[in-house]
Amino acid sequence: MKFKTRLWITFIMMIILPIVLTSIAFGIISYMVIHKEGLNYGIEINDYTMWSDSISSFGQLTDEIFYKLQVQANMDASRFLDKNYLGEVNDKISGAASYIIVRKEKEIYFSGNDLATSQIASRLPEYGSIVEGADAGYYYNDMQKLVKQIDFIFPDGERGSLFIVTKVSSVISKTLILYLFISIVIILSFTSMVLAQWIRRGVFLPIQEMNIAMHHIASGNFDYVLQCKENSTDEMGDLYKSYEDMRLKLKESAEEMKEKEKQNKELVSNITHDLKTPITSIKGYVEGLVDGVADTEEKRDRYIKTIYTKACDMDRLINELTFYSGIDTNRIPYHFHKLNVTDYFNDCVEEVGLELESENIQLNYTNLIDPNTLIIADPEQMKKVINNIIGNSIKYMDKEKGIIDIRLAEDNDSIRVEIADNGKGIASKDLGNIFERFYRTDASRNSSQGGSGIGLSIVKKIIEDHGGYIWATSKEGVGTCMHFVIRRYREQEGM
Repeated sequence: MKFKTRLWITFIMMIILPIVLTSIAFGIISYMVIHKEGLNYGIEINDYTMWSDSISSFGQLTDEIFYKLQVQANMDASRFLDKNYLGEVNDKISGAASYIIVRKEKEIYFSGNDLATSQIASRLPEYGSIVEGADAGYYYNDMQKLVKQIDFIFPDGERGSLFIVTKVSSVISKTLILYLFISIVIILSFTSMVLAQWIRRGVFLPIQEMNIAMHHIASGNFDYVLQCKENSTDEMGDLYKSYEDMRLKLKESAEEMKEKEKQNKELVSNITHDLKTPITSIKGYVEGLVDGVADTEEKRDRYIKTIYTKACDMDRLINELTFYSGIDTNRIPYHFHKLNVTDYFNDCVEEVGLELESENIQLNYTNLIDPNTLIIADPEQMKKVINNIIGNSIKYMDKEKGIIDIRLAEDNDSIRVEIADNGKGIASKDLGNIFERFYRTDASRNSSQGGSGIGLSIVKKIIEDHGGYIWATSKEGVGTCMHFVIRRYREQEGM
């Protein structure tokens, strides 16, 4: 027998078999409920509604008297002041495990069962709670009581409510429950045999396919796509979709890792290239000192200064590499303090001014912010930002008389810092990429304008970690301006 035919037969049997067995079991049980003494507690049952819906059935026991009382309330509500009349009504329904309560305004006027009334009185519905024309009824599950309500007006104008309270309890005995339990066990036993086969057949192949797919994943093949049940909306379809999501994410992660490895190799290549030039220069000048080429004091001083400058270049490159490693592992050491912006930038300008003077670059400084303005920042890391930006300006300065402008201004709740130069500028096609790691506008990488390509990415990372943001504007042949914004510190923010 083919699997498809077997599956259809199994599916049909799984539906028909429980229906047939359940019908037989309930037929037998219903016959026992109606005819066998002890299962119906002496209550006369004429149909199947009592044991299938006990609340509804008990409600039917009081329907006749309820409708009579409803008519009486509409015709002459004064009868409800006659306690003898109310007592007669209460006696009529007492055989149906019921009693009546009459409430006048907030007080109980009549009670057919004082003890039971004391328990439920506070929970009776308010006057007007029922919807007009509805078959009023409230069921209190914790008390197993069904309450029907009739609202009316007493002759003296006071509002009244009559309640028929019925004790609801199961008419099905423990023996009947046992019969039901045995019947269910038998039905489930037969059905489970069919169900087990259906599950085995219906799940085995998808799981096997999933197992094959996972072997592909384990071997590093992220291109294996599951075809079976790919468009299904059942549980196995969800599992396949989850696998596909996992596969795509793993593939993306693997590609990112490859890209990262490529960037790391490029970084090593860049650093190696940039270190080779100063190392070669240092070796040459040291050999000149050793061989006595620098035979005058002035020449020796020049050689030593050059060696020092080249060593500083190497130190800068190594620091960039170390800092890049910190960015990659998100372990940049920050030590935040409250800084007075004016004092801090005055010191920075004074420090970089000496270096720019030696480079024949004019430094202009403009401070338009309040002298008492504070920010929360790491002074060392902010200095790295300023030095990297100014270092780039120096590196790409192509004018005989260079100019660098540092401007401070207020920007709503922040301070805006602008560092502009009159260098060669950045092409518009490169401007959007200059803060990416390893991106260089100068692809030729000559020795004078080389670099690791991570300087501005470091700047961006530091500014963003300070809660700010940075951008650049530039025009080729005119110059470049770096803008960054940092939020001001206010005393109430620190409280």
